[in-house]
Amino acid sequence: MRIVGAEEVVTVTEQLENDYDVVVAGGGAAGLNGALMLARSRRTVVVIDAGEPRNAPAAGVHGLLGRDGMPPAELLETGRAEVRRYGGQVVSGEITAATRDGDGFAVTLADGRTVRARRLLVTTGLTDELPDIPGLRERWGRDVVHCPYCHGWEVRDRAIAVLSRGPISVHQVQLFRQLSDDVVYFTHDQPDPTPEAAERLAARGVRVVPGKVTGIEITDDRISGIQLADGTVVAREVVAVGTHMVARSGFLEGLGLAAVEHPGGFGRYIPSDATGRTEVPGVWAAGNVTDLSAQVGPAAAAGATAGAHINADLVEEEFDTAVAARRDGFTAAEEAELAESVNGSRGHGL
Repeated sequence: MRIVGAEEVVTVTEQLENDYDVVVAGGGAAGLNGALMLARSRRTVVVIDAGEPRNAPAAGVHGLLGRDGMPPAELLETGRAEVRRYGGQVVSGEITAATRDGDGFAVTLADGRTVRARRLLVTTGLTDELPDIPGLRERWGRDVVHCPYCHGWEVRDRAIAVLSRGPISVHQVQLFRQLSDDVVYFTHDQPDPTPEAAERLAARGVRVVPGKVTGIEITDDRISGIQLADGTVVAREVVAVGTHMVARSGFLEGLGLAAVEHPGGFGRYIPSDATGRTEVPGVWAAGNVTDLSAQVGPAAAAGATAGAHINADLVEEEFDTAVAARRDGFTAAEEAELAESVNGSRGHGL
C-alpha cells in the first residue's frame, strides 16, 4: 500500500528484508522513537510490533507535552507514519527468539519468518500482573488505575480505594490523597501500616480498612463498592492498585539476557545503562522493559537516546572496518610511511 501526501509517497509493506542495521522489538513509544532516530540517520531499521501496547485500555495519553489526551492508538499511528516517512519499516509480528548470528543477531517471528540485524533494540514493554480479585482486571484502565500521574486528574474528587500491595502502597495513598479528599486504604492481604504510617494517613483523613478484599461491586457499568470477606461493602468509585510489573523479554533467553528482580520490589526488568546498553554486546533496551515506571514521554525519550547511541556504535564500527580495509591494501613501505606520518604529527602537537 502507498500513502500519498502533499510532498511524499510512502510505501507500507509487511514484507521483511533479510538484513537490517537494526531490528526494533516492540512498536510502542520507545520503539518508534528509537526507530525514528535511526531512520533519520539513514539506517535500515524495522520495528516488529506485536500490537499489544500496555496503555491500550486507556482513553488517552497524559502528561505528554503537546499530545496530552491523545488516544494511545492515534499516537502510535502518527509515530508509525513518521518512521515510514524516513524509510523505516513497521511490521506486524511477534518475536519468539533472538540468537547470535556471527557478529549480529538472528530474529525469529512466531509465523516462522527470520531476519538478521547488526544491532537489536528491545522495547517490548511489560505485563501488569494484578491481584486475583474478581472484577479487577475487567475494569483495568477505566476505573481501576495505578498511576496518579497517568490517571489522577481523571479520577480527582471521586471516592478512591487504594488497595495495598505492600509498604510502597502507603506512598501511593499519599499521592492519590493529593487528588481527592475521599481516599480509603484497604490492607487486603498485607500487614497493617506501621504506627508512623498510620499516624500520617490519619492526619490527612485517610481511613484504613482491614480485611481481605474479595470482589468489586459494579452498578450500571461503574464501580460502586469494594467487597470484603466478612460481607461488608465499602462504597467506592475508583480503585488504585499497584501492579507487579514483568518485562516482556522471554525471547532474549537465547542471548543469555533475562529479566531480574527490581531492587525496589516493583517487578522484573532488563537492566541497562543510561544509554540503554545492556550487558549483551549489541543489545539495547528502552521503555518499560528496562524502566518499569516510565510514562510515555520518558519511554519515548529513552528510545530516542538508545537509537542515537546505536547509530554512534555502528558509525564507530564502520570507521574501524574502513581503516582496517585501507591498511590491508597498503604495501609494507606505505605502512611505514603512514606510521611515520602519524608519529610526526603527534610530535608537533597536531
